Amino acid sequence: MATKWLLDPTHSEITFKVKHLMISNVKGEFTTFNAEIDAEDDTFASAKVSAFIDTDSIFTNNTDRDNHLKSADFFNAEANPKITFEASTLNGNVTGNLTLNGITKEITLDVDFGGINSDPWGNTKAGFSFEGKIKRSDFGLTWNAALETGGVMVSEEVKIAGELQFVKQ
Repeated sequence: MATKWLLDPTHSEITFKVKHLMISNVKGEFTTFNAEIDAEDDTFASAKVSAFIDTDSIFTNNTDRDNHLKSADFFNAEANPKITFEASTLNGNVTGNLTLNGITKEITLDVDFGGINSDPWGNTKAGFSFEGKIKRSDFGLTWNAALETGGVMVSEEVKIAGELQFVKQ
């Protein structure tokens, strides 16, 4: 029988970085998301992973930029309120279907299983770090602006990462 692990949002984060003006990275995060894992055992080898992110929760520490990212130029948060991820194995990496901006593509993320430990209140917790890269154009995120010096304002590649802690149910 599978064990359910639910996300501990107070000890979790999902971040992204994208190159701006081809010279430096802009970092952002999503502040509202959830995930759960159904695992046969504590190795998580045959685990089923499901996650969602509220698109509207994007935060880059700049209100104008956040509003632009929520618009139809990028995430179209009104039409696509959720970003979802579904995977059926978790073994050194995780491959699953990412749905972003209404488009579903298979992606692979590198995963580091941090281990299992108990907190002072008797909860059993598991920790994971992940990172990966996606191409904006794979998900219809094609807005850009050409630079006078050549190149583009926003890079095609987006680095995504997360620190996730789960509580055994």
